[in-house]
Amino acid sequence: METIRVSKSGSGDYTSVQAAINSIPVGRTEETHLIIEAGVYKEKLQIHKPHLRLYGKGEVRLVYDDYALKLGSDGTPMGTNASCSTHITGDDIRVEHIIFENTAGPGSIVGQAVALYLDADQAVFRNCTFLAAQDTLYLAKPKEEKLNTSGRNYFEHCRIAGDVDFIFGSATAYFEECEIISLDRNMEINGFISAAATPEDKKAGFIFHKCRLISDAAADSVYLGRPWRDYARTVFIDCWMGGHIRREGWNDWGKSSVNDTVQYAEYGSVGPGAAPGERISWSKQLEQNMKDNFSLEAVFGGDIAWTR
Repeated sequence: METIRVSKSGSGDYTSVQAAINSIPVGRTEETHLIIEAGVYKEKLQIHKPHLRLYGKGEVRLVYDDYALKLGSDGTPMGTNASCSTHITGDDIRVEHIIFENTAGPGSIVGQAVALYLDADQAVFRNCTFLAAQDTLYLAKPKEEKLNTSGRNYFEHCRIAGDVDFIFGSATAYFEECEIISLDRNMEINGFISAAATPEDKKAGFIFHKCRLISDAAADSVYLGRPWRDYARTVFIDCWMGGHIRREGWNDWGKSSVNDTVQYAEYGSVGPGAAPGERISWSKQLEQNMKDNFSLEAVFGGDIAWTR
């Protein structure tokens, strides 16, 4: 195991996070620990090496400000994926006490502006924060092939803030006791928390367990989710929901055909936004025995040692 220290003050091994990542030999199979000292690191990060452990010491912010409508070097808009502040594809990564942020601004002006793009397996984030507006947390592009490689992601005690489709993608992701913050756009529809693109052959997409859904937005103005792809699967288990959550809960994105293919469900929702009797007819309120199908162990097939 190697430990690398990053400090803007120059007291560490490197002053930039990317330089520290680049120093790791290609093909290393042992863990590398990066200790990142407090500071704002304005870097467009590419993290493609596996077996990393990133630990923030104090308030560490990984920040950039690209956005989908920004023109790239070829004169065309860079698009959603290229807008990300941090791009991770290295498997077996653990991240703790780090803020990922895209400061480009509201989607009405800049379009999508991703804080973190993550397409990796066995990725764990603890006590991290993800800040942006439209499309904050991008959990892997849709995989259109039948057999896919969408990864397994685990988020524990994290804060995720955004407005339109701000948790989206094709991964199987489990959110444990996270704070989900919907920003106020001062619009009749302030946004959509999730936009899953779950592949057809996956049994689980996004699972929110004991999370708190909060917002300053108007009552009845935010949807729990809408389907980016036809087999979107999103489930809320024992979550507290603020009054900003719309009574019907879910939106079909104008594609009525998905009413028979998506899996949108809840169990044990509480708070002013919990309205089990008013949800759309094609979502489900789970029974106790069905709830157990969405435990951490069930979602990851019993293979949960990597989440610890």
